Amino acid sequence: MNPDDEDAPIFAIAVAAELAGMHPQTLRQYDRIGLVVPGRTRGGSRRYSLRNVQQLREVARMSSEGMSLPAIAKLLDLEDEVRMLRRRVTELESALRAERENRPGVRVFAAGASGQVITLPSGRRVRRSTELVVWRPRVLQADVEPRPRQEGDDAEPAE
Repeated sequence: MNPDDEDAPIFAIAVAAELAGMHPQTLRQYDRIGLVVPGRTRGGSRRYSLRNVQQLREVARMSSEGMSLPAIAKLLDLEDEVRMLRRRVTELESALRAERENRPGVRVFAAGASGQVITLPSGRRVRRSTELVVWRPRVLQADVEPRPRQEGDDAEPAE
């Protein structure tokens, strides 16, 4: 178990109640209504994480300001969703960065004056008045299933 993990279920109900400044019965009630749901041991005992304790403190603050428990529950659900979405964005950004670092240079195709398709080295500029440049990202073969040739497919692929 990582001690820096705010979601690690480590506190028994009495300790969590003391840290949150609440009675243990209040924590049981919040668990029953799904407001702050702790982890469980194999034996079924509640174990609260640092995040749970923070949520309990937030519940107490919002409740003292007059917010209803259903409204607080909705707010906590939205905060969890935002946290999950932020984590997913970070994962996707890392995957994209890794893909860009591992991918060879982007291939550029141009149509010459006579209509032939030619591959240009990455970064080469062409005169637009005489050649048309078409940018096409390279598709990895593992991502594309080959399509069976059909009648009418006379042209060979440009490669």
